[in-house]
Amino acid sequence: MIKSELIEQLAAENPHLFHRDVENIVNAILDEVSDALARGDRVELRGFGAFSVKNRPARVGRNPRTGEQVDVGEKYVPQFKAGKEIRERLNR
Repeated sequence: MIKSELIEQLAAENPHLFHRDVENIVNAILDEVSDALARGDRVELRGFGAFSVKNRPARVGRNPRTGEQVDVGEKYVPQFKAGKEIRERLNR
């Protein structure tokens, strides 16, 4: 499912809301999650899962085409850990 499909689904389930309002709500939630992760905070949605930021330190990698060594800089990547309810629904 992509974001536009999520908005369509939520708008169909809530006919009392305008489509643009549903879109604004979804965008606001995703923006807040993104902003929290950018600050280094952890975002936990009970029953769904938790988003956090993981540090990947600098390392020396290899160019697979030439075999040449390449310096890969330090970076931060988002990480998601599914909640118990989601895992149980997936493994019924």
